[in-house]
Amino acid sequence: MSGRDDIDFGTVRIPRLFRKIFIPTLLGMVSWSLLTVVDGMFVGWGVGSNGIAAINICYPIFMLLTGFALMVGMGASVVASIHLSRKNVKAARINVTQAIWFSTLAVLVAIVVVELMPERFSYLLGASPTLLPMVRDYMVYLMPSGVAQMWSIVGLFIIRLDGAPKYAMWCNVVPAVANMFLDWLFIFPLGMGVKGAAIASLISTVIGGVMAIVYLLRYADTLMLRKLKMSLTSMRLTLRNIAYQCKIGFSAFLGELTMALLMITGNYVFMEYLGNAGVAAFGVACYYLPFVFMFGNSIAESAQPIISYNYGLGNNERVQQTLSISVRTGVVSSLLSIVAFTLFPQALVHLFIAADDPAALIAIEGFPYFATGFLFFILNLIAIGYFQSIEEVVPATLFAILRGALFMIPSFLLLPQWLGSEGMWLAVPLSEALTFVVVVTYFVANRKRI
Repeated sequence: MSGRDDIDFGTVRIPRLFRKIFIPTLLGMVSWSLLTVVDGMFVGWGVGSNGIAAINICYPIFMLLTGFALMVGMGASVVASIHLSRKNVKAARINVTQAIWFSTLAVLVAIVVVELMPERFSYLLGASPTLLPMVRDYMVYLMPSGVAQMWSIVGLFIIRLDGAPKYAMWCNVVPAVANMFLDWLFIFPLGMGVKGAAIASLISTVIGGVMAIVYLLRYADTLMLRKLKMSLTSMRLTLRNIAYQCKIGFSAFLGELTMALLMITGNYVFMEYLGNAGVAAFGVACYYLPFVFMFGNSIAESAQPIISYNYGLGNNERVQQTLSISVRTGVVSSLLSIVAFTLFPQALVHLFIAADDPAALIAIEGFPYFATGFLFFILNLIAIGYFQSIEEVVPATLFAILRGALFMIPSFLLLPQWLGSEGMWLAVPLSEALTFVVVVTYFVANRKRI
């Protein structure tokens, strides 16, 4: 078995090369996003809006794990891409192996810490006494999936770079299908509530992680995992390589941290102004947000190996062609998302909660406001991914910090005071728009250098 699709990053025409990676990457991420949405639909209809609120409160901790995996995966992929462009296959293999081992060991520590103190973490994330039992159950049963989550996310970066984007797609599709069936089984026939949703996600995540790690151990064409030396010198070099990978990918971690802060801050603000119904309404929006994130992330991840490989070769023309097609794809994707949220909010909301639920009306009124930021959201992700791909760590990190903390948190705290409930929904669009202004200004000021 070989999942390789014979992709040459240095010679194939950029539009064809981008399509060859982007389409399976997008389809895989659509499947994973559908997993999240279907999970929410089953919880909404089988448990109620409190179940959605509980999962939304719990979910930031898993977003932080995702961000950590994206940081390691993006960093390892950039470094390995450059090594491959310079024909240093051994160094590329060593770097991706180090990334897998490091991410696995780090997440094991996180799992132990959270499992020892689930109630404390639940309260820190904003759980009310009413929602605490469901938040705790979801966290305790899903947290062990963190190891497989690392294998899946980090592994997919490596698998795509190895020239097998279609196999990477199936590593998302198969778990998504499994999760849909298991969600139905555990929530409805077995009546296990949010605990059942967590167990379904745990099993499906393990399936995806095992698929990725098996490919890297047995079927990889170039980037197969290799045994690492355990000498003191080797351990020092491993730590150095991991530190550099994390430095390059740090803005990817900040991107997920932004999503986690968005959910935590939003949960607190919606709880303060609108109570549990407000958190449930915001939770429905957050179930759809991965679709928007998916567009930006799939574009950035598809462009990354092309940009990094040609950056390593010094072929700036191909780098700029890839950036250009990424931006055009991002504009189209964001417009589709905006149309859906603006014209069909009732249909989107009623997939999760009944029309007579108080949370439904709040969400329907808020969706069009929330959608105004999607264009900036996606283009910011593409810009950050571009700078990561060419080892420009400082601007990538700066833009991630701007959208994640410096603009977003003040927007959430101030806009509701000035604009009421509309301000809560406009906080994210405003922070993304302000960040986009900074991104464009930086590009214009440095257009000759980048």
